[in-house]
Amino acid sequence: MKKAEGALLTISELADELALPQHILRYWETRFPQLRPLQRSGNRRYYRPADVALARRIHALLNVEGFTVKGAQKALGEADGVGDRPVIQTDDRGLIARLEKIRAELASALKL
Repeated sequence: MKKAEGALLTISELADELALPQHILRYWETRFPQLRPLQRSGNRRYYRPADVALARRIHALLNVEGFTVKGAQKALGEADGVGDRPVIQTDDRGLIARLEKIRAELASALKL
């Protein structure tokens, strides 16, 4: 019996669909923070449609396209827009403030 589209899948159902052992899916949960299935009593995992789509994408990146785990993490981060944002270190905030001040001074000088 096939489940309806959009129904929650157990870890065994998703593992069978992807032709992977269940422990691989549990490993992916530790490496890809976006993959967070619902966990009910007894730590039973239920994958929502978004989790299933993400697991399929991870599977495609790793097993079809040949990415490493680190490469797949980066590819998924960039797809989510996370990879495009610069990381601002705490000590960079003073530099940013100085640059903004210089920009304001240049803008006012150009108006003269």
